[in-house]
Amino acid sequence: MTNGSLPLMWRKFPERYCMRGNKCTTCGTAFFPARKVCPNCRRRGKLVEEEMSREGEITSFTEVFTAPFGFEMETPYFIAIIKLGNGAKVLSQIVDSAREKVKIGAKVQKVFRKISDIDPEGPIAYGYKFKVVE
Repeated sequence: MTNGSLPLMWRKFPERYCMRGNKCTTCGTAFFPARKVCPNCRRRGKLVEEEMSREGEITSFTEVFTAPFGFEMETPYFIAIIKLGNGAKVLSQIVDSAREKVKIGAKVQKVFRKISDIDPEGPIAYGYKFKVVE
């Protein structure tokens, strides 16, 4: 990441740092990341900004053994689809959790962690990940 990436980081601030998405006031469906149009209601839907739930449940997961550039030192690690408390779904890394606790139906909670620091002269990117809670 180079200093030219700083504007991109700030544009992603509401999603990466605050987990802000939106919700359709017509049908009640929550979206993360935020959408411009509700796919259920189309033009009839009215979307309002909403902070996403900090808790959820694993609905699917996989263990990664061969990581993409920048994540090689983290292998093996888990990536999961998490259904949040408000119904929105999010793809996230699972951290600070014993292998045997990462399973479908496991309750998880949002935590704030380092995402990347690929460029030695650039900023460190932080954001959300999830961990299994008892």
